[in-house]
Amino acid sequence: MASSTASRKQKVSYFYHEEMGNYHYGPQHPMKPHRIRMTHNLVMSYGLYNKLDISRPSPATFQELTKFHSDEYMEFLQRVTPENIDEMTKYQQKFNVGEDCPVFEGLYDFSSLSAGGTLSAARKLNRGDADIAINWGGGLHHAKKCEASGFCYVNDIVLGILELLRHHQRVLYLDIDVHHGDGVEEAFYSTDRVMTVSFHKYGEFFPGTGDINDVGHGQGKDYAVNFPLKDGIDDETYKSIFQPVMRHVMAWYRPEVVVLQCGADSLAGDRLGCFNLSLRGHAMAVEFMKTFDVPILMLGGGGYTIRNVSRAWCYETGVAVGEELNEEIPLNDYFQYYGPDFRLDVPNNNMENRNTREALQKTQARIFDNLRSMPAAPSVQMHEVPRDMDYDDFETPDFSNPDERVSQSMRDARRVVDGEFSDSDDEGDSRKNQHNHVDDLPTLNSAAEDRQNRFLRPSSASAPIDPVVAGLFAPEDDDDEELPTADELTHKPSSSSFMASFESSRAVSPAVGGAEAGAMMVDEEVARSEPASSSVSFTQGR
Repeated sequence: MASSTASRKQKVSYFYHEEMGNYHYGPQHPMKPHRIRMTHNLVMSYGLYNKLDISRPSPATFQELTKFHSDEYMEFLQRVTPENIDEMTKYQQKFNVGEDCPVFEGLYDFSSLSAGGTLSAARKLNRGDADIAINWGGGLHHAKKCEASGFCYVNDIVLGILELLRHHQRVLYLDIDVHHGDGVEEAFYSTDRVMTVSFHKYGEFFPGTGDINDVGHGQGKDYAVNFPLKDGIDDETYKSIFQPVMRHVMAWYRPEVVVLQCGADSLAGDRLGCFNLSLRGHAMAVEFMKTFDVPILMLGGGGYTIRNVSRAWCYETGVAVGEELNEEIPLNDYFQYYGPDFRLDVPNNNMENRNTREALQKTQARIFDNLRSMPAAPSVQMHEVPRDMDYDDFETPDFSNPDERVSQSMRDARRVVDGEFSDSDDEGDSRKNQHNHVDDLPTLNSAAEDRQNRFLRPSSASAPIDPVVAGLFAPEDDDDEELPTADELTHKPSSSSFMASFESSRAVSPAVGGAEAGAMMVDEEVARSEPASSSVSFTQGR
């Protein structure tokens, strides 16, 4: 079913937790975590497990999450539920949850699993146990230190990079999502230890940041690289700018490890995207970055036509292990959703390419000038690397009833939310599953339903990070306002509908301030301020 194409096989680790596909953002929301399970199922169906070192990551602990995020924000995510959200209106606005970032059942568990997979993958690279580590459940690049943004609540990428910085002097972050990776750029905007590179749609599009003039600040000046693009870029045009820019970046910056965010909303026909990349045009980025023989942390990201998301990430898993996959999709649990052609392919469409050669060459020349003006390969002082914790000592306890035989597949099947694969105007072809096996399963008891117990794990000591980076993420003061207790909460009128339909609204205004203003979120005073009411809606970005 797969044939070898690479002479040198790199060791690839793959991280997947079966709970990732069980969460549901809500009716009509374009973000569907079930795409992670679809991807995994396709990867297994192609037999790629024979080429992968597959691991089940542990959820990130509160201490790990607060290496970047504020304690108050993480405490809010722990406590908020769909039942009490109306009583916490003040905190909805402060932490930017509601419309694009709804409160759903298991929100904190979902976020900790996403971050846990990325942290586990980063540690694998740090130990030298893998050349490439993959976590398709990560890549949530919009989340900020003190607020949610663009369907993202915890920025697993920032946490993963902080972990990599414990062992590596320089980390390159590369983002091929159609949306600008604003949360990651903002976090490292004033350091030369991390270079951020983003190829994205810019202009009347979420999040409104990522202008070519956003190049970093202070010690990080020229270490933020943004290549703004217009609608309809195709494979040939994308390759003509991507490869020269990344060749220059790798030569000048010489990173010791690369973090590659593979957002699939840059594919042709994506529900919220506006690029025209084919499956192979998107995977070109993975193939090209492999040629530099530098460790790579591959992450997921955006992607809202989920049958194409799973196609792309399965294909790119094959690229990572050096296998050319058969275009005919093998039988799998979601086979009917890949119709009518049932092929591992996302073709280009007839969308107009609004990126002119002259404009692209001008942008490329500007980026090259910025690269030449910075010192090549900045170094850091020698320092002692903190000891890695033995995570085998912190296995998740099993609270299930030994007298009840409920298999994992039964749990997984039961949690497929009705409507998760429902047809929509952009999906077409009547792919809704007519045989829903969920209704035939027995009802599980409350103990099996309690996710909190399954995610309990003894808190681990927080390993210190390098002092050069530590100043970027100063902890919050102890006098921050605490969340109210249950007795203190008073009932308030319900807020308006949690999410406006993304189909009815297209145009937005760019976010105020750009990346340079966004970088100041690292400062404590700004980080504690409430988000501006004029923030751009993610779902209006098309």
